[in-house]
Amino acid sequence: MPKFMDFHNDLPLPDEVIQNIKADMDAGTRDEFGVCQLDLYFNAEGTVYCLLDAPDVDAVRKHHEAMGASCGDVHQIDALSS
Repeated sequence: MPKFMDFHNDLPLPDEVIQNIKADMDAGTRDEFGVCQLDLYFNAEGTVYCLLDAPDVDAVRKHHEAMGASCGDVHQIDALSS
């Protein structure tokens, strides 16, 4: 499946949310939209980048909406690793 990256400028993540995302990543869990979190880049100020494996941009948007997060620009990307 294609890989996508999106950015959140003001999305501070509580430790519990980070741990839940990490557990899903480690398990390779896909949500009901077919989205799997590959990595999450974040800081304490609420800057967040999501790296996702997903069928399409619409699935990425639905994935975020289901978690109560808005999603701005979503970019399909290629990577040198994997």
